[in-house]
Amino acid sequence: MEMREPIETNHGSPPPPPPPQALLERLKDYGQEDAFALWDELSTEERELLFKDIESLDLPRLDRIIRCSLRSQGLPVVAIEPVPENTVSTVEERTIEERERWWKMGLKAISDGKLAVLLLSGGQGTRLGSSDPKGCFNIGLPSGKSLFQLQAERILCVQRLAAQASSEGSGSSVSIHWYIMTSPFTDEATQKFFENHKYFGLEANQVTFFQQGTIPCVSNDGRFIMETPFKVAKAPDGNGGVYSALKYSKLLEDMASRGIKYVDCYGVDNALVRVADPAFVGYFIDKGVAAAAKVVRKAYPQEKVGVFVRRGKGGPLTVVEYNELDQSLASAINQQTGRLRFCWSNVCLHMFTLDFLNQVANGLEKDSIYHLAEKKIPSIHGGTMGLKLEQFIFDAFPYAPSTALFEVPREEEFAPVKNANGSNFDTPESARLLVLRLHTRWVVAAGGFVTHSVPLYATGVEVSPLCSYAGENLEAICRGRTFHAPCEITF
Repeated sequence: MEMREPIETNHGSPPPPPPPQALLERLKDYGQEDAFALWDELSTEERELLFKDIESLDLPRLDRIIRCSLRSQGLPVVAIEPVPENTVSTVEERTIEERERWWKMGLKAISDGKLAVLLLSGGQGTRLGSSDPKGCFNIGLPSGKSLFQLQAERILCVQRLAAQASSEGSGSSVSIHWYIMTSPFTDEATQKFFENHKYFGLEANQVTFFQQGTIPCVSNDGRFIMETPFKVAKAPDGNGGVYSALKYSKLLEDMASRGIKYVDCYGVDNALVRVADPAFVGYFIDKGVAAAAKVVRKAYPQEKVGVFVRRGKGGPLTVVEYNELDQSLASAINQQTGRLRFCWSNVCLHMFTLDFLNQVANGLEKDSIYHLAEKKIPSIHGGTMGLKLEQFIFDAFPYAPSTALFEVPREEEFAPVKNANGSNFDTPESARLLVLRLHTRWVVAAGGFVTHSVPLYATGVEVSPLCSYAGENLEAICRGRTFHAPCEITF
């Protein structure tokens, strides 16, 4: 760090003003007075910036979170049990009648305007080698569509299906409101991207952007890390920050005023996400639960995914991260089913009632235990090892009076985009292939043929979400026709 010129105090120029006394006392109360350590070296503007930065922090709340989170480190975890079988709808047990009934119930709720979609999109594509918001990422499909566009077009498709189901052709339109949570790091770029692409065919007024909060990064002993001499280092508060962000931006009231009862919540980086899935909505309504999650069967014991467990005897369902699950438990087999005892992976596809979201927003605010992630934090001393504090979306589940799990086939609904191409898993390339393979199966099932000059496992066809949501209504486009892979099939 460059040395600053010492401030001349002779020649009659006044000494620098001391830090604001009241604020300094408040910082001292919480052991954070070091934030003012370089006060004397700051210019007038920098002092003003530092003062505003510290003023904006809710010190009592932060102090409670930091102390509780540090204290909870290394405490013994409550004994966990496998999820009771009767809380899971598995793929093999589902009858065609059930599936059709749920699909119709879901479409009805959607055409009645009871469903909103909530997208968690605060992350940058840093691990993908991009500074853009993750949703802007193009995974290399024949259409070149971004993740945001694929999701927007799935919403358009469901709106059309719901309108057709409700009106039997009277032309009434259905609108699903889309709430998109960004972070201070992605907000502007996300909104620009939507404007430049004319909201991908959606109405601008059915999309609402809001920002998740940030929280100071701290050292191992809980002191704020300073990013510059006049600014506290901060990081987004995790995708679980969505609950308080919804509350503070008054969007829970906004949902209520629109007549919304159910909220479909998902993460941006899944190329196969079925946004506003009518079958899941119908299942959720039918079960009458407060919260639900789509789950996929864990592929192998050491897979790095969080799994649903029951916390304590007869306790609530919650998620345990892979690094918190004992190896012997991770490998244990349920003798009755032949599956892993802990096999239902959380893939960030959730459904909540609006009533429950209100309850959680108030509950999690009082819940002061955050997850701690040790990361390199940019600071006045260069990169410093410190702690980021985060809440996760699944921190809400222990509050749910009732939770249901809905198994989906991984190859149909889960294509994560987390790591740059060249990594071993969850890359744009692996997600692209999952989409092309699934859509190729749809086309063949609808009576179409696919030719290819490279091996079929390395290519396939893409079906535009505007044509088909989940493989339905493709006979008219595909039967008897031949498509040369790779290509996009659209109207």
